[in-house]
Formats: sequence, structure tokens, C-alpha cells
Amino acid sequence: MSNQKDTSPALRCIGFNVRRTDRVLTQFYDEMLTPSGLSAPQFGLLATIAQAAPVSINHLAETMTMDRTTLTRNLDLLVKQGLVQNGEDEDRRVRLVLLTGEGQQALERAWPLWEQAQAHVEHALGRERFDALLNELATVRSLVS
Repeated sequence: MSNQKDTSPALRCIGFNVRRTDRVLTQFYDEMLTPSGLSAPQFGLLATIAQAAPVSINHLAETMTMDRTTLTRNLDLLVKQGLVQNGEDEDRRVRLVLLTGEGQQALERAWPLWEQAQAHVEHALGRERFDALLNELATVRSLVS
């Protein structure tokens, strides 16, 4: 007899399954974005900054549902690559983030590649299932936050 615990129910864990799916999707988008020189997370961060800029680090972290430390580390890499720059708000204690010209160009180069990847996923799922999935994910986020 084995005293080993049956852990098979854990395979239904939403966190586990979302992380598995995230890894597959990130790899897919990374491959599609390779010609642009951006990774999927970099693309998402640049697109979010472009939409909200100039934006404070705190607001950007809230928008992306990221902890500030992780976001700062990711932003520092983009600053070193010349894609993002820091600015100051009227309140000099607030650090603002905005795209550089090079960052805007990188986003524009990556955009058609991202559109192709996005269209592939939307087509594979079908528009109704795709929209339902986005709604369900938003519901899960709101339930646990």
C-alpha cells in the first residue's frame, strides 16, 4: 500500500492551468514577434505605455496588474535598450514613463507581427469563444483581487 497522496485534483487548479497556457501563448507570441526584436512581454509593456503615456510607475503597475518591483526591473531593461525614457511629473517624487522615438518605431515594427499572431488565435478559437474567454478571464481577475 502506498501512503502517497492523490494529487490529481490539483491538475484542475485554475492557477496552474492559466500559467501553463500563459507559457504556451508567450512562446507563440515570442516566436511571431522575433523579427521585430521584441518579446511578447516587452511588446505588451510598450503597447500599454504608448496607450497611457506619460504614465506614473504606480499607475502602470496597477494597469498591468504587476508588482512595482517587477515592473521597474522590466522598465530598466527597456530604458537600457533606448525604447523607454523616464520623465518627471510636476511633483518630482513621481516618476513618469514614456516611449522614446526608438520605442515607438519598435512598436510599429512589431505591430503587424502581433496582429498576425492575434488573428491566428482569434480565428482558431472563433470570435464568440475568443470574446467569451476574455470576459471569463476578466471575471476571474475581479473575483480574486
